[in-house]
Amino acid sequence: MTKLPKYTLSHSDNRDRWELRQDKTHQLVKSFDTKADATAGGALSRALGQQGGSVKIEKLSGRYQEERTFPRSADPRKSKG
Repeated sequence: MTKLPKYTLSHSDNRDRWELRQDKTHQLVKSFDTKADATAGGALSRALGQQGGSVKIEKLSGRYQEERTFPRSADPRKSKG
C-alpha cells in the first residue's frame, strides 16, 4: 500500500479562516471561511483531488478532533490496540 499524503485543517488566527495545509511542506492547499464549509459536502475531498490523502481536523483550541481519509477505500484497516 502506498503512503497517503498527510494534511491538517486548522484555524488561522491571522486570517480568521480555516486552512488546509500539507504537513510535510506546510503549503496552503485551500482555505475556507468556516470549519463547516470545509467539512461539509465533500469540500475536503475536492480540495485533495485524485491523489487523496489523510486529513487531521483540529478544533479551534488546536487539539485534534478527528482524522479523515480520502478516498475512503484508502482508509487503513483497524488494528487491535
